[in-house]
Amino acid sequence: MASPRLVAVQMDPLEHVNIDGDSTFALMLEAQARGHSLFVYEVNSMALDEGAVEAGGPTRTDVTALMRPVTVRREKGRHATFGAPVRRSLRSMDVVLMRQDPPFDMAYITATHMLDHIHGTGPDQALVVNDPRWVRDCPEKLLVTHFPQLMPPTLVTWDVEQIRAFRAKWKDIIVKPLFGNGGSGVFRIKADDQNLNALLEMHFARSREPLMIQRYEPAVTAGDKRVILVDGKPIGAINRVPSGEDHRSNMHVGGVACKVELSARDREICDAIGPFLKEHGLIFVGIDVIGQYLTEINVTSPTGLQELERFDGINGAASIWDCIERKLSVR
Repeated sequence: MASPRLVAVQMDPLEHVNIDGDSTFALMLEAQARGHSLFVYEVNSMALDEGAVEAGGPTRTDVTALMRPVTVRREKGRHATFGAPVRRSLRSMDVVLMRQDPPFDMAYITATHMLDHIHGTGPDQALVVNDPRWVRDCPEKLLVTHFPQLMPPTLVTWDVEQIRAFRAKWKDIIVKPLFGNGGSGVFRIKADDQNLNALLEMHFARSREPLMIQRYEPAVTAGDKRVILVDGKPIGAINRVPSGEDHRSNMHVGGVACKVELSARDREICDAIGPFLKEHGLIFVGIDVIGQYLTEINVTSPTGLQELERFDGINGAASIWDCIERKLSVR
C-alpha cells in the first residue's frame, strides 16, 4: 500500500457537487480510502508570492491557497465535513488535482501558470494532475486538430466568408465556441437554416475568439462516446445519447449515459493519441468519438468515472490513483 499523501483538490465548491455523477468526488473518495489526507480550495483563493526558503536563505516563488481539510462520504446532504480554512503553500502538498470546470479563459490559463511554479517530482514540489503546462497548451477543441486523420471535416476561423463556404460545401454543420464546455453554445445549422448569419453576428459582437465549425455527423443520434484514458491507455467508455429534444449529447444538457463497448476504431484512435498524452503528463483524459471520428480531447476536468463504474464495474478512480502513486514512488 502506498504511503499516505497530502492531496489538494482545486475545484468549484464541493458543497454543490452531484455525488452520484461527479468524477472529482469519485477521485476524492478513492484517495481517502487509500489513506490520503484531502484538502480543497477554490482557484480564486490562490496567491503567488516570493518568500525566503529559510531565514537569510535564497528566495523562491511560492503559491499558496486558502485550503480546508475535508472528509468525504457518499451520503446525500452530508457528503463533506470541513475543517477550519488555513492558507497553505501548495508546495507542502504531494498532489494537486486541478479539477475546476472551464471556461478555458485567461483566469483558467493564469492558474496554470501559477501551478507551473510548484509542479514537479522534487522534494519541495507537488505533482499536479494534469500537468498544468500541457493543460494550457492543449485546448480541447484545438488539440484534436493535430490528429487530422482522426477528425471529421473541421474549420477554425474568424472569417465569416470561410464559414459560409464550409456550410455551402458540407450543407449540415455544427458551430461551436472554441473554448466552451458542456455543450453550451453549440448549434446545428442545416443547409436551409436562415439563422447562420445572425448567429455569427451575435457571436462576434460578444467575443474576439474564433469559432470551430465541423461537418454534422448523423452517427451522433446513436451517441457521442466518451472514452476514458489513464496515462495514455483506454480503460473503458460510456455512450451519451441525445434526448431527442436536443441535438447535443452532453449530459449537462440532457444527454443520457448508456453502457457501450470500446470498438476497434476507438482503440485505433487511442493508439494514435495515447503516446502524446502519456509523454505530456495528461494522466486523466476523456475523448469524444462520434461514429468513426474523434471530435474532442478533454484534458481540463474530464467526467464519466462514476457512469463507467456503474455500467462496467471499472473503477477508473482507482486506475488514476494507481498511476499517480507510481509517479510519486520515484520521487
